[in-house]
Amino acid sequence: MRTRDPDGKRRQLLEAALAEFAEYGIAGARVDRLAKRAGISAGAVYSFYDGKEGLFEAVYDTIVEETVTGIPIDADNLPEYAGQLYDAGLQYPEVAQFMAWYALERGDNQSVRPIVAKSMAEKVAVIEDAQRRGVVTDRENAGEILALVLVIANMWQRQGKDVHGLVPRGQRRRVIVDAVRQLVTP
Repeated sequence: MRTRDPDGKRRQLLEAALAEFAEYGIAGARVDRLAKRAGISAGAVYSFYDGKEGLFEAVYDTIVEETVTGIPIDADNLPEYAGQLYDAGLQYPEVAQFMAWYALERGDNQSVRPIVAKSMAEKVAVIEDAQRRGVVTDRENAGEILALVLVIANMWQRQGKDVHGLVPRGQRRRVIVDAVRQLVTP
């Protein structure tokens, strides 16, 4: 007897879509190909999401949710938070590739997704609290600090071999952690 598992199929579809979009972006992705990756029919994709566009946004939202949940910000230890973000980038390179496509294809043409706006506001508030307690510098405002921490943590995923060659892979996490420590220390 066959059992229905819509949540399982949705997870399979999101995983397949992440792989497809990471490889081809939204413009090059094909619904039939990602459905095949997920082991479902192309028609089933449309029963879960509003085509490629809806699925692309759902993958983005899922990445944000999983990152926020899996790597909660610790304003008392922003250097280690940056290190954990770096570790996640190494562990899930397809996420970094997807995010690069998202930035290219969405860029400044779309408003900030609600899940991202909420996450950023919460992180800024946590950093502001750490600044009030004297744990994090107040030389820059909390938003500037968060932006710099995120960029530093993810800098290796967005560089080519020319920049990668400057710092051996085994030392990159230390460079990130040290840079963030210098940035945030009062």
